[in-house]
Amino acid sequence: MADKYVLSVTAGPNYEDQKPISINTDEPTHISSPHLTANLRVRIQNYRGLPKDSPKSSPYFETDPHKKDLYSLAFSFTPKEDINGHDVVFGNDFDHPIRDKLPPGFQQAFNIVKWFIDPGLYGDVHADEPYLYGPLLSSINVLRIGPKDDKEQEKIEEVRANEEILILEEGADGDGKEVRTEMSMPADAAGRKKWALTEANQKKFTFEKGREYSNDFFNPYLDFNDFALRLPGFSLIPGITIPIISYWDGQPLRYVLKNRATNEPLFVVVFSLLPKDQVDDAGNIKKDAENETKTTEDNDANNELD
Repeated sequence: MADKYVLSVTAGPNYEDQKPISINTDEPTHISSPHLTANLRVRIQNYRGLPKDSPKSSPYFETDPHKKDLYSLAFSFTPKEDINGHDVVFGNDFDHPIRDKLPPGFQQAFNIVKWFIDPGLYGDVHADEPYLYGPLLSSINVLRIGPKDDKEQEKIEEVRANEEILILEEGADGDGKEVRTEMSMPADAAGRKKWALTEANQKKFTFEKGREYSNDFFNPYLDFNDFALRLPGFSLIPGITIPIISYWDGQPLRYVLKNRATNEPLFVVVFSLLPKDQVDDAGNIKKDAENETKTTEDNDANNELD
């Protein structure tokens, strides 16, 4: 079924304000909201979605340690207000129930993710508005804390602009190093994730107004080319491949950076599957398809109200 659809990726400061973004380029998408400013880069291995002229891959996937990864959401953000480290979460959520669409083996797959990949993951996939989040501090693969000084940040941006491909590394720049030291945050990613699983450590950390935080989220598990989830086996637990497309109910996959204290999104990236017959040769969504999608969404909303 995967060959009947084309992938579209959009991003914005919230669920509604979304715009198409470039894939597999190092030109960032800029996002601004009352809460933060952000720069986003999305890379997908073997990409065959929109825009149609997108590169199929990125040098990112030819560079250690990313040679086995299938996608990357790399983003930096600068808060416009202090936000407690316990409150900034990252993950997926949906507008409508998915409990009747969960594939066989889902609970086993979730246990693998929770036990071996992200112990901080929490959520409710059986809710009317299902979600799976994790604290950013413990869930993100790479975290780099930047300086508060604008001139120091400008120097960093100049260096990054001259790099052929931006590969983010765990660590800090400028007085961001002092932040990690003061927090007793380990210098390596694995140590930082373990440190951040303690709620007290999350709560004593502050994402400070005016300081940049650079992040990279990647893994070799979600295959956007075949629309499948591929989880490795551990010990006596065999690996699992779940063909997501077979259980898909039409909802997009959203990655959300969120403030759970206020229940407000900080920014949202949306991965949507569009039937190929709804996209013209130039890669534009046909107007009839837009109206059809709008009608479907309205019907879903009315059904929920009934």
